[in-house]
Amino acid sequence: MLTTHPTRPAATSTGSEGNRTVALRFNDNILLQRLLGDHDRHLVRLEEGFGVRLSCRGNKIAISGETESVGRAQAAIIALYNQLEQGGTIDASQVDGVIRLTALPSRPEPPIEQRPARPAPEERPRHNGHRRPEKGQGKPQNAPATAFGDLPAIKTKRGVIAPRSHGQAAYMEMLANTDMVFGIGPAGTGKTYLAVAQAVGMPLAGQVDRIILSRPAVEAGERLGFLPGDMREKIDPYLRPLYGALHDMMPGDQVVRRMGTGEIEVAPLAFMRGRTLAHSYVILDEAQNTTAAQMKMFLTRMGEGTRMAITGDLSQIDLPNGVSSGLREAVETLEGIKGIGITRFSSEDVVRHPLVARIVDAYEQKAPAPRNVFRNRLRRENNGTSKSTRRY
Repeated sequence: MLTTHPTRPAATSTGSEGNRTVALRFNDNILLQRLLGDHDRHLVRLEEGFGVRLSCRGNKIAISGETESVGRAQAAIIALYNQLEQGGTIDASQVDGVIRLTALPSRPEPPIEQRPARPAPEERPRHNGHRRPEKGQGKPQNAPATAFGDLPAIKTKRGVIAPRSHGQAAYMEMLANTDMVFGIGPAGTGKTYLAVAQAVGMPLAGQVDRIILSRPAVEAGERLGFLPGDMREKIDPYLRPLYGALHDMMPGDQVVRRMGTGEIEVAPLAFMRGRTLAHSYVILDEAQNTTAAQMKMFLTRMGEGTRMAITGDLSQIDLPNGVSSGLREAVETLEGIKGIGITRFSSEDVVRHPLVARIVDAYEQKAPAPRNVFRNRLRRENNGTSKSTRRY
């Protein structure tokens, strides 16, 4: 257990009214050492992330700084320690995730007409066996910026998957409650990884019978030419990221066995036409590289008891010039329809190396991509409002 001992009011001030000091006392020194990290590297990262001063002596950590920053740092340290108490481990990425969840302000709610429709409380599915508390219940008035107990979680054979940003938390909740979810945003935001985690958790909860993973076979700016082998060996390079996520969620022998029995199917998008996908969890990855016709074909495969997750990054489209992205058109067409949810990630949600977020920001600031240039040009030509040099 961990107990908090705030200093007396007379001692909280360090020269300005908005400052205070809080001492956290830990009963397990072994877990405390894991919390601090090798050479106190986690402690240093927490100091930098929250702009506070942390000092550890014996079994206590003292937090000094502005009142709001101290409260957030306190919530983060308690959350990390509780994770260790439950048998978990801590690494640098998890520390960064907790900092991100507590330090960033919550995103504003979208307009009501743009919010995905949510089922009635009695129809709302459980989060893999756990019911989320209703708003306003079980949360003290003066709770920290983020109440970690209210965050969604996904249970897999490898453990519990928890969000590491506000965008991921909203995405995970949408995946659990919505039949069709679009996850759009830059690389490293966990769009595909969390969708695969949700897919793996649903058969364990008896909500679907099988998992279907799909991806368009489009090369990223290269022409690889002929690939040797049978059909599966030819498409494996395109689907390798999905295999990697699967192996992170469950033991390798189970992945092989379930693929052999058909419980897990990995198929290129080209083989989806004519199928009806029932009682399945279907993921379409790299959806920005689908054409409008392919996207419509895929979305209309949805059968009874099926859930779909469509992920993609509209800033990395590898389609030929003049071909509009089916993902962009689908989002513009379907946004606001009941039963369809859309989560848009930003660089704030990047959970890879910190440089990835800076790279994404730099590219966005330098060259914002024009939207629908080719589609608008074709519309003008079809309407006769643009000169054409084609001869018939």
